[in-house]
Amino acid sequence: MNEASVHPLKRLWRRAPRYRSRVVRGSIWAVLNQILDILPELLIGVAIDVVVRQQGSFVGQWTGIEDRESQLFVLAGVTAVVWILESLTEYLAQRAWRTLSQDLQHDLRMDAYGHVQELELAWFEDREAGRLLTILNDDVNQLERFLDVGALKILQTATSVVGVGAVFFVISPLLAVLAFLPIPVIVGGSLIFQRRLEPRYAAVRDRAGRLGGLIGGNLGGIATIKAFGAERRESARVADASISYASANREAIALSAAFVPVIRIAILIGFMVTLVVGGHLTLNGTLEIGMYSVLVFMTQRLLWPLTELGETLDLYQRGTASLRRILDLIDAPVAVRPGTRELPPVGASGVAAGGNVDAASNGDGARADRRDDDRASRGRAVSFDDVSFVYRDGDGAVRTRVLDGLALDIGAGETHAIVGPTGAGKSTVVKLLLRLYDADGGTVAIDGVPVPELSFEALRGTIGYVGQDTFLFDGSVADNLRYGEPDATDEQLRTAAEQAEAHDFVAALPQGYDTPVGERGVRLSGGQRQRLTIARALVRDPSILVLDEATSAVDNETEAAIQRSLLRVSRERTTIVIAHRLSTIRHADRIHVLDGGRVAEAGTHDELVARRGRYAALWAVQTGEVATADAALD
Repeated sequence: MNEASVHPLKRLWRRAPRYRSRVVRGSIWAVLNQILDILPELLIGVAIDVVVRQQGSFVGQWTGIEDRESQLFVLAGVTAVVWILESLTEYLAQRAWRTLSQDLQHDLRMDAYGHVQELELAWFEDREAGRLLTILNDDVNQLERFLDVGALKILQTATSVVGVGAVFFVISPLLAVLAFLPIPVIVGGSLIFQRRLEPRYAAVRDRAGRLGGLIGGNLGGIATIKAFGAERRESARVADASISYASANREAIALSAAFVPVIRIAILIGFMVTLVVGGHLTLNGTLEIGMYSVLVFMTQRLLWPLTELGETLDLYQRGTASLRRILDLIDAPVAVRPGTRELPPVGASGVAAGGNVDAASNGDGARADRRDDDRASRGRAVSFDDVSFVYRDGDGAVRTRVLDGLALDIGAGETHAIVGPTGAGKSTVVKLLLRLYDADGGTVAIDGVPVPELSFEALRGTIGYVGQDTFLFDGSVADNLRYGEPDATDEQLRTAAEQAEAHDFVAALPQGYDTPVGERGVRLSGGQRQRLTIARALVRDPSILVLDEATSAVDNETEAAIQRSLLRVSRERTTIVIAHRLSTIRHADRIHVLDGGRVAEAGTHDELVARRGRYAALWAVQTGEVATADAALD
């Protein structure tokens, strides 16, 4: 059976076995509370019986007390006990259900968030962050409101119907049948309302997700909105989405608001029947006055709570619609799952120890200074063997074919650069190495171990990654530097910052390493953020350092400083550099030029320039040689 077709409350019951005993316990307290809540109406009838009947009252027969005032004192004592027990069970029921709703909403939120973090990067490409935020926050809160209020009301209403019905049938089966006649109308109307409300509330949740996604995206791109003077246009888009959300809510409200007036008519009919028929039976002496009083009050107790069914139904529909979205998110399949293998000790693998050392001897002094045993002692070998990869749409259709038979061999301890035109697949190579995606064909391996076989801790723990997006978390400089190594010492932070040419500007900040950087690092310049992300990667002291356009947001002076630091930090580890600025990778042991999904040419900087191929053309453009030649022709 498709899990998505199962009722969400049934799915929740299966998913949360440890809450079942708490649900049962809370239900027991709720049922006992409602039974005790019915007893005062019976006690009113018994009191009237004591006052009206001269002798032989129910209390007198039950207790053997003949004095009617004494009977009333006894009745008052019983009433006090009932009210105390009712108050106690109400407290226990309320506490049980409210704490249950709080704990369950916390667990569901954390289950959903934890599962989202396990999903592959491709899953996020077809979904808006704002919609996910709506599910994790608003939908979870909707479920909490239902469990906190609606579930308890359903239990109390059901208990009231059963308990009052039992009293009616004991006192007068005829009146019981007549009083219960409106209930099928009420239940049938409720089911009709439920079926019609369900799609309307599903639409409400969907439009709430759209609105949340739009607002979230706009807040994230507020600088772009201001730069293009698009404030009015974006306000209009948000207004349209908000109106759409309000319209969906109005459609649901128009139907749910009609529920109570319809139920009132049914209640009126039931009350009139009890009033007239019961009064007739009492006047004929068939029914005692006290019991008649009980039934009149009980009619209210039986039917009037059903007017709240509209509000309860409203909470139920909103809650189940939200719960379905939460569970669908939790049940989203994970395409990229970790393996179980660990990496061999550094240098233990033949691949790692061997490396590709030929290219190192062809470079300048900076490369020649490295000893081969140094490389094997710290770095790890990386290989791409006949790797292919395509980006797909949410329905699985091929969107872009990026890699086609890619072959790369990166020796342990070497620095390799990957260049090529936009869309050649440079960043995709890094994503496959980190297993943010899985290759469609071929093998990506570290020290000869295919990355799908590695645990995420082994794979990503050995890689220090610096991406194009210089993302910093809202916290201090030190908090961000420790992100990949929470136990790093202050000295380790300083060393990494110095290696990334970041220490001087950090020391000049008002609070030094304790200075808050703001959300996404907004209090720092682009170059400062870039250098901190490099330092953050270095704090982990990784065997493999991956720099994806790591100098894209820095000025020429900072770029030169970072180049110097990279020459130092890459001596003892494998370094993969993705670059558009070719000046940053001149000293790489080997440069790979991607084109058409595979390596078009490879070699050192000097070899590739001399070859006068694709790399030489890119170099000529960046150094201005093409412009100089064109000027000479003019």
